[in-house]
Amino acid sequence: MGKFDDLPETRRKGLEKMEQVYGFDMTDGAGDFFRYTADHLFADIWTRPGISDRDRRLLLIGMLAGQGAADVLSIQIPAAHASGDLDDEALREIVVFVSHYAGWPNGAKLNSIVEETIAKANRTQGR
Repeated sequence: MGKFDDLPETRRKGLEKMEQVYGFDMTDGAGDFFRYTADHLFADIWTRPGISDRDRRLLLIGMLAGQGAADVLSIQIPAAHASGDLDDEALREIVVFVSHYAGWPNGAKLNSIVEETIAKANRTQGR
């Protein structure tokens, strides 16, 4: 039995996708904002056919970098790296590319998050 099996199907699907995307354990939450996040964004939007999770991550990282949203990037970058969707080389190339469109200050924030993510993964793996 899965840990979300006692929840309605849409919520279960959303929480399972959230765990997959974020790379950490989720718990059910209350309120309309959490409901829209779990039941709509993750159970519906993140599971639609047509593009891969890697493609969704690339789009999201670009949009977040363009907005200077380092707080959310600090969740998405490590999750994309840990999942294998984006490796060291891809993340570093994204920084160079995005910096030219989103501006150097936003690129610098992104670069810091990318390099911290890579360094932490290397420490964890004993490199």
